[in-house]
Amino acid sequence: MFIYSLPLFFTHIGLASPLDLLIMFIALFMVLFIRSLFFGEDQQKKSADNYLLAAWNGGVALKWAFWPFFLILNICLYGADTLVKVGMFTVSGWDDVHVMLVLPIVWWTTAVWRCSPNTALSVWAACARLLTVSVFFEYSLKLLIRIDYPRIFFGCDELLLDYGSCF
Repeated sequence: MFIYSLPLFFTHIGLASPLDLLIMFIALFMVLFIRSLFFGEDQQKKSADNYLLAAWNGGVALKWAFWPFFLILNICLYGADTLVKVGMFTVSGWDDVHVMLVLPIVWWTTAVWRCSPNTALSVWAACARLLTVSVFFEYSLKLLIRIDYPRIFFGCDELLLDYGSCF
C-alpha cells in the first residue's frame, strides 16, 4: 500500500505535504482510538457459520478478520503496480485488478469494523480501522493518478498497443 502512489502524490500532485498527511493520519487514529474505548467488553459471538459469514457478522477475532485479507490485498496491489511499472501489464489490466478488488475490500472493511470489539486492546481496533480507511485513501489516490496523471505512472510513451488508455 502506498509504495508507488504516495511518492507520486508528493512529487507530482502536491495537494498536501507529508507533514499534513501525517497530522491527519494521527488525528484520525486518535478519533478511532477514543471511539474504540467505548466498545465495552469483548463481544465475540460463538458461531457455527463458515469463516466468511462469521467474520462478516463480527463473530471472529479481529486478527483473523484483518490479517489474511490485508496481506492478500497488499500483495495483489503491489503485484499489479509493479507489473505496470515494468511494462508487463496494460493500463486496462491494471484497472481490472482494482475493480475486481472492490468487493473484497468492502467485505474486509465491514468485517474489520464489526470484529473490532473482539480484541484485547483498543489500540489494535483503532489501528485496524485506520488501515481500512487508508485502503480507501489509496484507492482514491490511484483513481486520481489514473484519471489525471496516467503519463507519469504508466509510462504511456512506451506503450504502443494500449496508448489510448492513457488519456
